[in-house]
Amino acid sequence: MKIVEGFFRFWWDFIIGDDWKIAAAIATVLVIAALVISGTSPAGTWLAIVLGAALVLAFLVSLTVDVRRG
Repeated sequence: MKIVEGFFRFWWDFIIGDDWKIAAAIATVLVIAALVISGTSPAGTWLAIVLGAALVLAFLVSLTVDVRRG
């Protein structure tokens, strides 16, 4: 049982890490991307650019919130 617990603890620390807000923002962008892809048949080029920009924006917003707090 300790092996399973250690496995999940590793992945929790690896994905969530010190800042859960960045992980939540990235997960939100990925969920929205999955909904867009399932609803339409988009061209890969513009979708990659939009998702890349959304990931960078989500990271910057999370970072800005953390910097302003303290």
